[in-house]
Amino acid sequence: MNLKRNFWKSPFVIFTLILAVKIYLTWYVIFGATIKPFTMLVGLPSVWVIFFLVEWLASKRKLIAYILVDLLVTAIYFAAIMYYQYYGVIVTYRALQQVGQVTEVKGSVMQLMHPYFLLIFIDIIVFFILLGAVKSFRSWGRGKTSRTIALAGLALTLAFSFMIAETNKGITNEVQRAQSMGILNYEVLTIFSDMNRDYMDPKLVTPQAISNLKGTQTLDNPLYKGVAKGRNVIVIQVESLQNILINMKLGGKELTPNLNKLVKESMYFPHFYQMAGQGNTSDAEYLLNTSLYIPPDGAASQSYVDKNLPSLPKLFSKMGYKTMTFHTNDVTFWNRKELYASLGFDKYYDKSFFKDEDFLFFGASDPVLFRKSTEVMVELQKNNQPFYANLITMSSHHPFNIPASKRQIELPKAFKGTFVGDYLTAQNYADYSLGLFFDELKAAGIWDNSVIVIYGDHLGLPMYSLTDYEKSLLKDTLGRDYSYADMLNIPLIVAAPGAVEPAVNPQTGGEVDLMPTIANLTDVDLSGTIHFGQDIVNQKSNLLPERYYLPSGSYIDNNKVFIPGKSEKDGESYTLTGLQPVTNQAATEDAYKRAMNLLALCDTYVEHLSQR
Repeated sequence: MNLKRNFWKSPFVIFTLILAVKIYLTWYVIFGATIKPFTMLVGLPSVWVIFFLVEWLASKRKLIAYILVDLLVTAIYFAAIMYYQYYGVIVTYRALQQVGQVTEVKGSVMQLMHPYFLLIFIDIIVFFILLGAVKSFRSWGRGKTSRTIALAGLALTLAFSFMIAETNKGITNEVQRAQSMGILNYEVLTIFSDMNRDYMDPKLVTPQAISNLKGTQTLDNPLYKGVAKGRNVIVIQVESLQNILINMKLGGKELTPNLNKLVKESMYFPHFYQMAGQGNTSDAEYLLNTSLYIPPDGAASQSYVDKNLPSLPKLFSKMGYKTMTFHTNDVTFWNRKELYASLGFDKYYDKSFFKDEDFLFFGASDPVLFRKSTEVMVELQKNNQPFYANLITMSSHHPFNIPASKRQIELPKAFKGTFVGDYLTAQNYADYSLGLFFDELKAAGIWDNSVIVIYGDHLGLPMYSLTDYEKSLLKDTLGRDYSYADMLNIPLIVAAPGAVEPAVNPQTGGEVDLMPTIANLTDVDLSGTIHFGQDIVNQKSNLLPERYYLPSGSYIDNNKVFIPGKSEKDGESYTLTGLQPVTNQAATEDAYKRAMNLLALCDTYVEHLSQR
């Protein structure tokens, strides 16, 4: 009887109960549903595996071992909550690559972190206080557990965890996989999966194979082929710019008046979507300049920079262009120095060039970025030197805290003090800055001799981070529910004065399509370059695999966003203009398979590129 009483008061039981509560809380925040009893059975054995190791190996310092295990597992759950709040996927060990960026984006981290999330650590703080203050507490649970019992428990829990992982490892959607097998099992399975990753035969990666999967057609006389040949190319990647902002009015005022005006004078693609991932802005730069999909894990600027990447800067260099990129932060942020070397830019301009003039968040403000970049372009134009310039804006970066002195618009009272309101204010300032840049380019005589491409790098309003009130604000503003398509939808505007006609182009496109679209206008030959995008001026159908912000296996095509469940057969499809379901299962399964094959082809291609 005494043995039973001691067992129920043992660290094994007490820490099991504590972590069971944390499993529930993590489940509730991420999966948004009441936990089911089976989920507890799935989540706890992976914890017990570690507990039985403690019982087997630790006797004198057993309590400290339990507390450290509690701390480790809690940190994993906390990271899962925080990561999901922004990316919408489950964090893995791969995110450790991003640790070096945390200090740069601490404001964004703090904005995502609700104070009550920290309560998940409260028991650990209490335990450490008791360890230091109560001598008798240190001996709690001390003593050696039967080796036979510990090993038997370890074997049983390992077997159960392995069975659960094996049963669910075929699920493509990592959120569903983590939900079905438990977060700790998912983390371990990810490590082993990465160690045994298979690639296709590189000989299978051909332009024809890509074309067949995407459904593209070869055209004899593409529209606008070479109409801007020899012109400068200026690509402006606007931080967190989403398409819902175009023509939006609040309190009777246009939120993006300069972009709205440009839309009327240019080719505008309202059905254009982000494809960036863990690397966010740097991933968008990679997609623009390579027309290759982002890596299956990690940021492209960290995973692929050792490769000899085919790229738009290299192609333009062969045509006699000067290629350069402008970013007001330090070039080491997101490993951009190596990324730019791999992409083949002739020169980069970073914080060392812009200094901290009119400092805002991470570096010089957007107006300074544009003014000083224009000065560089003017010098090139004086020497009749055509150039390709890639400008990366920063002032509208998360968490969107524009100082009062820089705000250009007064929002309705309903938006004040909300994340959505901060976002809209920041994007209004970005639009104001763009207006200054447009005027500078025109005054310098550069505008009429250039192709100007503007697009958003990635979303600014993750659905998973918004409160119900903020979602209601968006619904009132948009006239419909804010959807997955809205979240990923970024604008693409292509201006080539005198060369292309203003038009609203309905075709679907993504960031991987930027390079071939620009190449068509400027007569860049892509025939010898493997690329996974398409010229969206001329191609009317598209298939865009998504790897982040939506679970793996998700894709966007001409009429829907598809998100798989445990397989493609139980996934969900939504229209591109709301949260209405779409049903055409046969077409959905076919597109899912083609999207997954496109990713596999691209992964294989990049894996077998030569080292630089």
